Amino acid sequence: MEPLLITEDAYSGKPNPHAWMSPQRTMGYVDHLERAFSQLDPAGAKVFAANASAYKAKLQALDQELRKSIAALPAQQRLLVSCEGAFTYLAADYGLEEAYLWPVNAESEITPKRMARLIDTVRERQVPAIFCESTVSDKAQREVAAAAGARFGGTFYVDSLSSPDGPAPTLLELQRHNVGLIRKGLDLSESNR
Repeated sequence: MEPLLITEDAYSGKPNPHAWMSPQRTMGYVDHLERAFSQLDPAGAKVFAANASAYKAKLQALDQELRKSIAALPAQQRLLVSCEGAFTYLAADYGLEEAYLWPVNAESEITPKRMARLIDTVRERQVPAIFCESTVSDKAQREVAAAAGARFGGTFYVDSLSSPDGPAPTLLELQRHNVGLIRKGLDLSESNR
């Protein structure tokens, strides 16, 4: 998998570590895990292959669901705004642009200038909803939403899972949850206002 690089701040030029946010890229992880487990336990190779195939089928279904949803959005609405630049791979794979308050793991780098720039972007692009991640405070992002006339579209799971009874107890459910928020947040149809 070719890494995508962070393009700004202290992390500029370093690989963005969030490839698992994209169902398409996660399929590559599944392939690597299947091979590694099969090498460690050749007797279980058929089971590993069957499990990998079943899991990839679920990822492919989610992949197609996301592609269909994004394709239905006008190009102007294909801007995903989150606190952290954790959706670079998902954006690249599904035809989205991304904007964020900080690139990666840099919540402390929020500045009034960054917030103003994001507010301007959200206003100019008429982004209907913006998001934040579960492991950081969403206060700044809610302020951006209010100032820009957007709504806070919900909380993504990025670097952690939810509790077992929450919306994202597994990687697949994490992706399904995030994809659902993106679809609902960026959809301007009458049924979603």
